Amino acid sequence: MKNKIKKLIPKKPKFIRKKKDVAQRFNDAIKTLPKITDNTLAEHREDVLSSARKYIYPLQHSKHRIVLVSSGLFAALVIVFFVYCGLFLYKFQSNNSFLYGVTRVIPFPIAKVGPSYVSYENYLFQLRHYMHYYESQQQIDFSSVAGREQLASYKQEALQQIITDAYVKQLASKNNVSVSSQDVNNEIDLVRSEDRLGSNNKELAAVLNQFWGWSINDFQAELKQELLAQKVVSTLDTATHIRAQAALNALHSGVAFSAVAAQYSDDTATKNNGGQFGFTITVNTTNIAPQTLQTLLSLKAGGVSAIIDLGNALEIDTVISTSNGQIQAAHILLNFQSINTYIQPLAKTEKPYIYINQKI
Repeated sequence: MKNKIKKLIPKKPKFIRKKKDVAQRFNDAIKTLPKITDNTLAEHREDVLSSARKYIYPLQHSKHRIVLVSSGLFAALVIVFFVYCGLFLYKFQSNNSFLYGVTRVIPFPIAKVGPSYVSYENYLFQLRHYMHYYESQQQIDFSSVAGREQLASYKQEALQQIITDAYVKQLASKNNVSVSSQDVNNEIDLVRSEDRLGSNNKELAAVLNQFWGWSINDFQAELKQELLAQKVVSTLDTATHIRAQAALNALHSGVAFSAVAAQYSDDTATKNNGGQFGFTITVNTTNIAPQTLQTLLSLKAGGVSAIIDLGNALEIDTVISTSNGQIQAAHILLNFQSINTYIQPLAKTEKPYIYINQKI
């Protein structure tokens, strides 16, 4: 019976062993770890890094490729951009708003005058305000045959104007002539005093945009160039200053104003009439220079002004009589030489080189 019972009891499998306790297993694990010392630290660091490089290298390679592709695309876009601008500026001579904006950022040259380059922006500035005026105020269609002929004619004028401006800047630099922002603001205030430019900048900006497509900054830039040309002429034309001083000296010595006007004045309409204006002057008169109006309003009857620089001429004024704001006055006008008098010798030695076909 006992033997039968033993047969029924299953035997313990041979592969089952007694489990080791936790402490024993931890000790066994520590024994298998490599020993890290000062001598083996670098070796173990390299082992760890080398196992990680297989993941880092593919990422670096992908990043490098992305940079190369991106750089190639950017370079291609830059090339396409400059090719487009070159074709439409120099071959087709386009003047659209996009290209005008580009030339205001990138100084594409349109001509070389002596040692200096003339910016394409200056040319488009002149051309576009001309087109804006005639399209908006005169309803000229520049796509018509007559419109294209008119535009072609003005392109020549605009190009000549910016070349003249370049020579003026060279003369100004040689003679230490400059125009400050304050000079520009003073000129604007002077004209505004006669209510010719509106009472504030908002009105001025609206008028400039309506007639010329200009901002106030555009107007100031144009005015600054005009004032620079005037100051260059005033500096170089010493003969006219000498004549004006001689006329003023004659007046101070007691010579009659009419006699001095007949001898010195360049105003053929008034010099034989004692220099007298052919109309009565009031505070609202706008057909004389604002400097002249301010001077006459400040003089008493019989008073004679100092020499006034009008920009394009020198002037000496006198008030003959005044009654109830009505002024009878006379002047002696001495015109400056044309700016071309001083540009032509420079242009002979430093001829301009134009980068566009002027026949288009």
